[in-house]
Amino acid sequence: MALGSAFETHEVFNQAPLYDGVNLYTSDAALMAAVKAEDADWADDRLTAFGAELGRAELFDEGERANRFLPELKVHDSRGYRQDMVEFHPSYHRFMSISKREHIHCGAFDGLATDARPKAPGVGVARAARHYMMSQVEAGHICPITMTHAAIPAIAQEPSLAATWLPKILSPSYDPALKPMAEKSGATIGMGMTEKQGGTDVRANTSVARPSGARGPGEPYLVTGHKWFMSAPMCDAFLVLAQAEGGLSVFLMPRFRADGSLNGLRFQRLKNKLGNKSNASSEVEFHDAEAYLIGEEGRGIRNIMTMAHYTRLDCALGSAGLMRQAFSRAIHHAVHRQVFQKRLVDQPMMTGVLADLALEVDAATHLALRLAGAFERHDNDAEQAFARLMTPVAKYWITKRGPSLGYEAMECLGGNGYLEDGINARIYRELPVNSIWEGTGSVMCLDVFRVMTREPDAVAATLVVLEAAAGRDRHYDALLDSLKDRIASHSLGERDGRWLTESLALLAAAAILMDRAPAPVAEGYLANRLAPRATPASFGVLAAGTDARAILEASVPTFLS
Repeated sequence: MALGSAFETHEVFNQAPLYDGVNLYTSDAALMAAVKAEDADWADDRLTAFGAELGRAELFDEGERANRFLPELKVHDSRGYRQDMVEFHPSYHRFMSISKREHIHCGAFDGLATDARPKAPGVGVARAARHYMMSQVEAGHICPITMTHAAIPAIAQEPSLAATWLPKILSPSYDPALKPMAEKSGATIGMGMTEKQGGTDVRANTSVARPSGARGPGEPYLVTGHKWFMSAPMCDAFLVLAQAEGGLSVFLMPRFRADGSLNGLRFQRLKNKLGNKSNASSEVEFHDAEAYLIGEEGRGIRNIMTMAHYTRLDCALGSAGLMRQAFSRAIHHAVHRQVFQKRLVDQPMMTGVLADLALEVDAATHLALRLAGAFERHDNDAEQAFARLMTPVAKYWITKRGPSLGYEAMECLGGNGYLEDGINARIYRELPVNSIWEGTGSVMCLDVFRVMTREPDAVAATLVVLEAAAGRDRHYDALLDSLKDRIASHSLGERDGRWLTESLALLAAAAILMDRAPAPVAEGYLANRLAPRATPASFGVLAAGTDARAILEASVPTFLS
């Protein structure tokens, strides 16, 4: 007898097989339907290939390593010179390379024209689908990818900066080296908005910018101050807010000065975050840091909102992707696990839980992709107005629903789900960040009020979309009528912000599902999200008559086959 076998006490069985070889595109019925509905199914072959690449166990292992071996701040080199650099694990760099190769950092602007609008229809939706899939494997590195993407229309506003920076930003090459932008094959962009004393209230910022020569757009300024959150400190430049003579303004701050010397960014420490571990977030001080004004002085908030619009879309996309992967792991486990002589997925209570999770994931996927489609229809005023109102709505709702779904999906795996050995614990820690970054839930609700107050065309455009789905379900019609009545009566106050935002989200998701999802999914969502009943404390408390099995067969047929 071999020595090893002498100590064998049992056979390992009734465990789900390794999650490997799962195509993240073709196994996702809602994603494929959303891409088709937004006229981006011309990208199916590329998305299928990318989904196959990402769905390998080897890539998920890389994601685990990127989050286990954390970034380290190296303030000085071995000789005592300041370098202010962050060192990452090779797995992080691998994901950055893949995302840049796949144009996730610039994909909505493929075929960039002088007005920063895409020429080919559907490129933004195809890019959104790639972002959604990549978020399932490793979400932390998506932070600088998202900021780079969102910075494109902001930088494009300033022709002198655009001519220098956009070719490197649009490049699919990832170059992690710390050196001047002119020497690099590609560039990434970060951002620094909030300060210790202000947080969300960026008007309270105290960082000061003074011109080093002439004042005005595109000119160099020297910035002194700090940022409490400076995301992705190894980026090649950052969009930052500072107080100029004309008021709060936005600047492009490179890592290197024009003369080739290291710029005056002094990183103090990296944030110790709950999740999002692979991504470095930092505290920084500016010591006469060289930066270039974008737009006019005093227009900082208006100009930076161009960037925030896109980052908020990505928060919704990222959370939807994380929700999808959490659910995928739950259904994968339930299909292969035997409990009481039956597959777990066939146990009635678990079938109901999984079906409820499927409703939430499919709704988030369709809502996020529908919004991505609206973003790129630049020649359609109604769609642009719809996007302005629905961006904070979708960001609020999807990112709010994520953490509770992540927990329920984790519980489907029992004790295995709680272990750091698997991906569910990492997803659960990751999910809250998108609700907090780029504006918390209450900030999103205030933005909804702001848009409704200042842009009545956005309200009208959104109501046209919602009214197009009226007459098909009594619960939908009742909530829509209530919303319209309260808007018309001007009875909505700030304290009603969450009711208003959630009502818009529920109605929009339901309308999209009625048009694009299989009947069991759409009907299940209407009955379990819009019906006038108390909100259950957990997933799986389904309305009478809900066909849970039919929902799963429509939502995840490849997992059940």
